[in-house]
Amino acid sequence: MPAAKPRARPEKVEPGFSSGRAPTKKANNLIAFQGMPGAYSHLACQAQFPRMDVLPCAQFEDAFLAVQKGRARLAMIPVDNSLAGRVADIHRLLPHSGLHIVGEHFERVNHHLLAIPGASLKTVKTVFSHVHALGQCREYMRKKKLTAVVAADTAGAARDIAELDDPSVGAIASKLAAKIYGLKSLASNIEDADHNTTRFLIMSREPAHVRPKKGVKYVTTLVFRVRNVPAALYKALAGFATNGVNLTKLESYMVGGHFAATQFYADVDGHPKDRSLTLAMEDLAFYSKEVKVLGTYPAHPFRSQ
Repeated sequence: MPAAKPRARPEKVEPGFSSGRAPTKKANNLIAFQGMPGAYSHLACQAQFPRMDVLPCAQFEDAFLAVQKGRARLAMIPVDNSLAGRVADIHRLLPHSGLHIVGEHFERVNHHLLAIPGASLKTVKTVFSHVHALGQCREYMRKKKLTAVVAADTAGAARDIAELDDPSVGAIASKLAAKIYGLKSLASNIEDADHNTTRFLIMSREPAHVRPKKGVKYVTTLVFRVRNVPAALYKALAGFATNGVNLTKLESYMVGGHFAATQFYADVDGHPKDRSLTLAMEDLAFYSKEVKVLGTYPAHPFRSQ
């Protein structure tokens, strides 16, 4: 075991600043994300916007605030993982973020076992990482008889083992984290499932105002709260079925501490100007107390794979 446990949380990074220093690039070329440099959100930013500079933020609220205050143009926010499910707190934060969804990105998660230079698979005995990353590599960890220790995030674990400088300690993180923190990858693609993918939402202060184009598939994301009467949800959703609109995602969560006040998050295929979706939204509004469209954006090509 290492002499000291890696810190549980990354440093506080104020929106618009990195490690306490003013940004050197213009805000309109910055995209904010939650986590340390080298996080999978960082990878998603690079993949989708390779020419933009990144702004690491300690919390999701900080990333939202950076865009709200004009300190960054966009934010890359994870919402779902094909193994771990939805990202905690995001559905609660999205409706009140003051931002709009203008796109989506799907990032394949390839986990690496990282260690300091000079370490090897024979020397590493303990591995730090985010609880989901550890769970996604359970079979590999068991096969190699490695001891798992939960850290706040993958990139933070990579940074911390670099500081520990102990060949018996490793981290599960991205290849980008290895590059940033001077580590080496002892093993790549160690995740148990080859479909491990995270879906991100791209957030902006202004809506996209996307005009429907022929041959382009769109996704509309919305939140709604149905009336607290029998069959309200059934009737509210019936309009999507009768008008042939596909719901690709529907999740519920409580708001305001009231067990009867359930809010729903939904992704639907289509553009609000499509006749079918217009009619479906009319039915939804009739049986709901509140409906809020968070954004309409082109469907990512990953959806058709």
